[in-house]
Amino acid sequence: MADRWIGTRAAGLAAMEAFVPAMGRRYANGRNYDDGPGHHRAVSRLSPYIRRRLLTEQEVVAAAVAAHGAEGAEKFVQEVIWRTYFQGWLERRPQVWDAYVTGLAGDLAALDADRRLRRDVERAEAGATGIACFDAWANELVETGYLHNHARMWFASIWIFTLGLPWRIGADFFLRHLIDGDAASNTLGWRWVAGLHTRGKAYHAEAWNIATYTRQRFTPRDSDLSRAAETLEHLEPEGLPPLQPLRPIRAPEPGRPTALLITDEDGRVEEFDRDGLTIVAAATLAASALRSPRAVAEHVTRFEQEALADTAARADVTAISLEALHPGDLARWAAAAGATQIITPWVTRGPLHDWLRAATPALERGGIALCEWRRDWDAAIWPHATAGFFKVKQQIPAVLERFGIG
Repeated sequence: MADRWIGTRAAGLAAMEAFVPAMGRRYANGRNYDDGPGHHRAVSRLSPYIRRRLLTEQEVVAAAVAAHGAEGAEKFVQEVIWRTYFQGWLERRPQVWDAYVTGLAGDLAALDADRRLRRDVERAEAGATGIACFDAWANELVETGYLHNHARMWFASIWIFTLGLPWRIGADFFLRHLIDGDAASNTLGWRWVAGLHTRGKAYHAEAWNIATYTRQRFTPRDSDLSRAAETLEHLEPEGLPPLQPLRPIRAPEPGRPTALLITDEDGRVEEFDRDGLTIVAAATLAASALRSPRAVAEHVTRFEQEALADTAARADVTAISLEALHPGDLARWAAAAGATQIITPWVTRGPLHDWLRAATPALERGGIALCEWRRDWDAAIWPHATAGFFKVKQQIPAVLERFGIG
């Protein structure tokens, strides 16, 4: 892997091909070990590419199964499908994302008003708490845009239960810095640690676990990780909101002048069927700044810019560059191009979806339809993402068979 991630499909393919031999037993045996910056060799680090679908889940899973068989690649395949599961779960319970956004606004307001809280958060984000492992992970995140998945769990647990900091501010810290950050995996991962995703089952970092799975790189004492014993269920006494049906797809109408919108939600636009569509304009939409009310890391926006440019080039379109600033800009761009519909790959629940929702009234006033393509992969998995991962896990053999994998 290069010193930094390059936001192109070619770079993603090279990284995937290099890791294919390790997608079987080596991954299953070593995936829980955090060996530190520059040494994460037992995990694929493909997540920045999968997050933007410069690599699709389907092709990564197919590569693993082709090399190791369905049984040999089982752990790797499950980890890839976790991301699809989380996205489907949030699609079915969009109220959870809305509550996160509202709650974060309140937490940030409290941060402004509470000098002690602000000091404690600043120390945590600067890696200056005195807890060696936590501080190292904070620095690695800020400097590289990446953390091993096990380290993310330990970090979130210490943030919540040892330092006693608001979980949403921690989730926001991650989302501002993780190159692979997305609303579903990040929000639900933090909720899982806090005991809100699986009610009553919070994840508490243990000193022995950290020592074992960092290969003694860090050896905290139990007293370093003193913690509140309770989960955060009191924050949501009413429990999870009811399931919602998947929102319907609005398909594009052939023959209508169409504007193609490229976002970092899906970097394989060339895979979608454009037959019958009259493409009169194309644009890339830079939206990383929407991740947070606070500043988003430069390495996140740089990767997004590279990915957008690479996607437009492979889609063989001449695209102008838009930024997700005022939502009305989208309607103005489409109208100026003479388009009566916009087509884009499905945008999952999160900041960009919120921005597009805010743009809808202006689009409707202009007689412009916002249409989406949805991948068959998502359509196969999301209906099962109604509770815990086990229900999706049971469907994996059928999913592999449906897509001719194995």
